[in-house]
Parts: sequence; C-alpha cells; structure tokens
Amino acid sequence: MELFGSSKPAASSAETKDALKQRVAAEVAMANAQQLISKATEKCYLKCVPSPGTSFTGKEQTCTERCLERYFEAFNIVSSTYVRRVAAERQAGALATDATA
Repeated sequence: MELFGSSKPAASSAETKDALKQRVAAEVAMANAQQLISKATEKCYLKCVPSPGTSFTGKEQTCTERCLERYFEAFNIVSSTYVRRVAAERQAGALATDATA
C-alpha cells in the first residue's frame, strides 16, 4: 500500500506502534536525564557555592565535582536496585501465574 502517492509502502500498524513507543520512551528518558542533571546541579550548587561570585573558587569547584559524583553514584545504586527489585517481582508474579495455571 502506498502512502500519499509515494512509492514506499506504508508501515504496518504494529511497526508504527513500536516506532511510536520507542520514540516516546526515548523522549521520557531524555526528560528524566535532564531533570536528574538539573536537580543534581541545583543541590550541589546550593551546597558548594554559598556566595556566588564571578567565577568558581578552587574549593567550590572541587566541592561541586565531588557532590555531583556522589549524587550520580547514589542515583545509579538506587536505580539499579530498583530495576532488580521490579524484575524479581515480575518474575515472582509470572511464576505465581504459571503455578496457578
């Protein structure tokens, strides 16, 4: 089937849905990453730069770098733990469903 007179066939409904799901997932991931960076920057800036000036002092820069490293490390630990827990719960749910069938 042609799409608006083009010589390329139209994508199937399933392909279109999958492509849309992937695009939405990518946009959600990007928004989440931007929010994470914004929140980390805000928290570390407030902690490490008590009196903003025209440039970072060495102490402020070191504090900010370490703060961001710790923030992202903590996020990664929490995120991976959460993903493992959800996977284990899904597997346990699937096993329970299989056992009742």
